[in-house]
Amino acid sequence: QVQLVESGGGLVQAGGSLRLSCAASGSIFSIKPMGWYRQAPGKQRELVAIITSGGRTNYADSVKGRFTISRDNGKNTVYLQMNSLKPEDTGTYYCNAVISRPRENDYWGQGTQVTVSS
Repeated sequence: QVQLVESGGGLVQAGGSLRLSCAASGSIFSIKPMGWYRQAPGKQRELVAIITSGGRTNYADSVKGRFTISRDNGKNTVYLQMNSLKPEDTGTYYCNAVISRPRENDYWGQGTQVTVSS
């Protein structure tokens, strides 16, 4: 059994910051890419940022320069530091990880709400 548990969402004013965390637990052999996705009401889920086990990162154009993804492999945790937040960043943020047990599977967290007021 593997769980991804997110924390750190909330309500913030435009221009503010939030830091999301996602910890993976359970029977884990290794974790490959970890990422954050978000879904706004009425829209499809979209990739926000992704980080490989070696630390290579990729970001959606809309968040480049404002968001930073990082991970602590020893803690099986991925973070998303979100600065200069905008109302259009509002949505449910989901953590994703490709986990080997050793068979690889794709896992999702339950989601954490981020609301940015104007």
